[in-house]
Amino acid sequence: MSGITGGEGDTETQIRNIFERIKNILEETGSSMDKVINATVYLTDLNDRQKYFNTIWKEYFPENPPTRTCVEAGLAPPTKVEVTIIATITEEKY
Repeated sequence: MSGITGGEGDTETQIRNIFERIKNILEETGSSMDKVINATVYLTDLNDRQKYFNTIWKEYFPENPPTRTCVEAGLAPPTKVEVTIIATITEEKY
């Protein structure tokens, strides 16, 4: 899944929206958050990683979190965060 954004709102709201979108898409395709193996996170302000992102990340990945790379990037407003993930799915679904 690539280019997942959180729509309007402050940074924390966007991050929460992104994770909910990812969770819903994964469940619709026969996967789940525990099947995420890698994430690339683009933030307009890398300080938001410590301020917001890490706490929310731990809520969705409380144990054995996937590998993650965080990058500061210029994103088109109002986007403050964008996430790309790799997850496994079951073959029966496709």
